[in-house]
Amino acid sequence: METDRTIYHADYPSRRLLDVIGDKWTPIVLFILGKGTGRHGELQRQLPDVSKKMLTQTLRRLERDGLITRTVYAEVPPRVEYDLTPLGEVFLETVNDLCAWAGRHTKELDAVKRNRAKQGPAKKAPAKKGRAKPAGDGG
Repeated sequence: METDRTIYHADYPSRRLLDVIGDKWTPIVLFILGKGTGRHGELQRQLPDVSKKMLTQTLRRLERDGLITRTVYAEVPPRVEYDLTPLGEVFLETVNDLCAWAGRHTKELDAVKRNRAKQGPAKKAPAKKGRAKPAGDGG
């Protein structure tokens, strides 16, 4: 039997899933690459709200995690293509489910957006006061 402690543990499967696909751009990039091979410029055009730097970071993280491959062709100018790996295709199933859910719940998503607009940006929690390191600690 699962306890709350188990569910909240960092190794719990749903937390591990969200660690992989829970940022703003990863699911969208996976969704786009699920339609076929993509190049950086093509992805950038399909995601006008993402900065070049953020797209590059997202692609690097997806490659590091084994969800996409990056193929560089020895051409001038160099051509780089991105594709889903078999593991990426497995994660795409979850992304597709999330997209389908969102399509069925647009009114609820609109309500959340309105609530956020009324409340303004979330306030950051005050920084915790840490213990000062002794002089000469080297760390």
